Amino acid sequence: MAIVDHTSREAAVSPARTFFGHGDKPKGSMAVRYAGRLFFLWTVLYCCGSAIERGDLVMEDQSRPEPPSYREALPRPNPPAFNLPTSLLVSLLLIWGIFGIEAFLLPDWLAEQVILTFAFIPVRYVYPLSEQGFEWLWTPVTYSLLHGGLEHIAFNSLWLAAFGAPVVRRIGTKRFIVFWILSAAASAGLYVCFHWGEASLMVGASGVISALMGAACRFAFPPRGQDTRRDAHLYPRLSILGAFQSRMVVVFTAAWLFGNLLFVFGIPIVDAGAGGIAWEAHIGGFLFGFLLFGAFDPGK
Repeated sequence: MAIVDHTSREAAVSPARTFFGHGDKPKGSMAVRYAGRLFFLWTVLYCCGSAIERGDLVMEDQSRPEPPSYREALPRPNPPAFNLPTSLLVSLLLIWGIFGIEAFLLPDWLAEQVILTFAFIPVRYVYPLSEQGFEWLWTPVTYSLLHGGLEHIAFNSLWLAAFGAPVVRRIGTKRFIVFWILSAAASAGLYVCFHWGEASLMVGASGVISALMGAACRFAFPPRGQDTRRDAHLYPRLSILGAFQSRMVVVFTAAWLFGNLLFVFGIPIVDAGAGGIAWEAHIGGFLFGFLLFGAFDPGK
C-alpha cells in the first residue's frame, strides 16, 4: 500500500491497536482517570433517575388500575433474549465478527495489513490520490467497523445498543445504513481537520455512536408536559432549538461534552492503552446527528 512507503509500518500500526487511538499515552494519574469514569457513570444514572422521577420513562398509565381482563390473565410468552432491531443486531455481530477474526484468527502480518487497508489515516490525503490505491475512498467509513481492543468494542457495543435501537426503530434499516456511512465520514472529516497529514490511525464506531446520540436528542427526550407513555421512537421530532427545552437533553449534552473535554485533557473514562481518544470524531459525529437528523426522519 502506498502509505507504507512514507512511514514505517510499526509507527503506523501500533496506534491502531489502541482504543480509537492516536498520539501518545494520555497523561493523568490512575485516580484522576477513575474519577472521570465515576463522574460519567453518575451522570448517566442521574439522567435516568431524573427521567423516572419526571415520568419520562414511565410506559404505563398511572391512573387507577382496572381489573385484569381474561386475556391479560393468560400466561405471556417469554420475551426475546435480545430486544433489538434486526439491523442493529446484525451491526453488532458484524463488528464483533471482524474484531474476533482480526484479533484472534489472522496471523500478525495479515492483521497488520487489514489495519493499514481499512483504518482511517490522515496522511493518505497529503499525497496524490493517483499514486495510491482506493483506500482513501473507503477508509472514511470502514474504520468504524474496526476496534483496537476488547474494552473498546465492548464499551462501544453498549452505547450502540442503547442509542441505536430508538433511532433504527424510527428511521428504518435503509436510512440507518446511509446514516452510518455519512456519520462515519463526517466524524473522519472533522478528525482530519485537526490531524491533517499525520500518520496516525483511527478506528472504532464511536463517531457513529455519537451521531446516534445527537439524533436521539432530537426525539427521544421530550420536553416536560408531553405524553411520556409511548416508546421513545414514537415521540415527535423536536426542532434544533426546541430540543434544548428538554431538561434531559440539556443535562445529557452537557455531560457528553464534559466527557469529551476529559479526553481533550488526556483523562479517559475508559482505558485507552497507549493511544488517545479521537474526541474530534465524537464532536463531528454528534453535530452530524443532531443537526441533520431531520433529513433521515421519515416525518413522524
